[in-house]
Amino acid sequence: MENQWYTISVYSENNVGLLNRISGIFLKRHINIESLNVSKSEIENVSKFTIVIFSTEDWARKIVNQIEKQIEVIKAYYHTDDETIYQESALFKVASHLLFDERQIQNIIKESNSQIVTVSRDFFVLAKTGRRHEIDEMHDALEPYGIMQFVRSGRIAVSKAAMPITNILAEFQNQ
Repeated sequence: MENQWYTISVYSENNVGLLNRISGIFLKRHINIESLNVSKSEIENVSKFTIVIFSTEDWARKIVNQIEKQIEVIKAYYHTDDETIYQESALFKVASHLLFDERQIQNIIKESNSQIVTVSRDFFVLAKTGRRHEIDEMHDALEPYGIMQFVRSGRIAVSKAAMPITNILAEFQNQ
């Protein structure tokens, strides 16, 4: 089995310490978490962890099984990139004079489909939403001009196929 990107979705109760225990599962197996996002989910009072790893399917399956053993975890799934729709977001802070002095900066903004969020006397901020490689390309294009600050979000993703989490919760509530 060869390594590929997997998105792990974990539905859980929102309890203190769960993130630490989940990250410990990866640590014990020496698997790096490439991206992590935690947010509320489509279900009231249920949180969703979106975790990205570069590993084999066997390891992804084993990790999901271990995560599901955590008492607060309702259900966990893993998907390949082809099985998900995903995005990341990034903010770039760049010196304002470049916006006017370097024509190529305007081309980068236009070609990358990024948005100017704010402009001040000293800096402007660009927002870019897209796939990881698109954000990396924009970073590489802006880097020669100087990036004052850069931040990227964790992956957000939905699966193409239905995840039966709502049915599972309904069963728990009816018991």
